[in-house]
Amino acid sequence: MANAIKLADKVIYQLQQDISLGKYKPGELIPPEPVLMELFQVGRSTIREAIKTLSNAGILRVQQGAGTFVCSTENNEPLDKRLRRAARLEVNQVRSLLEIEIARLAAQFRDDQDIIHINAALEDRWQAIQSDNYEAAADADIRFHKSIAQASHNSVLADLYQTFTAVIRESFSQRDKPHVLQFQQTHQLHASLLHAITQQDATAAAKVVTQILETNF
Repeated sequence: MANAIKLADKVIYQLQQDISLGKYKPGELIPPEPVLMELFQVGRSTIREAIKTLSNAGILRVQQGAGTFVCSTENNEPLDKRLRRAARLEVNQVRSLLEIEIARLAAQFRDDQDIIHINAALEDRWQAIQSDNYEAAADADIRFHKSIAQASHNSVLADLYQTFTAVIRESFSQRDKPHVLQFQQTHQLHASLLHAITQQDATAAAKVVTQILETNF
C-alpha cells in the first residue's frame, strides 16, 4: 500500500506539472485511465488514488460517464492552500531553496538575541526528545527553524517560512510511525547548525541544512 501511495505521488506531481504547463487546460478532459496507466507504467489503483487526491484538492473533477476534467484555478489562491494541494516533491524543492538561503543569511546577520532564541528552541527540542514527547519535539523543531528564519533579518523570507511551517507540521503528523527517535537522530545536526550560525559561517550553515533536509527532519 505504501508503495502504491508513493507511485501515486509521482503521478500527482506529473499531472500537476502538465496542468501548470498548459498541456491539459481548464475544462478539458485528461486521458482515460487505460491511457494514464500506459503513460505512467502503473496500475489502475495508483491512477485512481492520484485522481482522487487531485479531485479532493479541486484540481480535477470526475464526471461519471464523461471522464475527468481539469478545473479552473484562481490566481489569487492563498499560498498556504496552494502548498497543501501541491505535490510533495514540489514543496520539498521550494523548502530546500528557502531553508538554505535562510541559513546563509542568518549566519551573516544574526545578533546575540537571535542566538538566545535559537538555542532556547534547541534546548526545548532536546528536552522533548528526552521526555519521549513527539508533539513537543515537533513543536520545538519548528520553533528552532522559525527562529533561524527570524535571524535572517529578511522579513519576506521569514513570512514565507511562516507559511511553510503549517505544511511542515502537518507532514510530521502524517508519518506512518512517528517517534521522537526520528528527531533524536538529527539533533546533533541541529546543534551543528546553531554552531555554524553562531560562528557566522554561512557556508557551513548551508551545508548542515542540506544534510538535515536529506533526512527529511
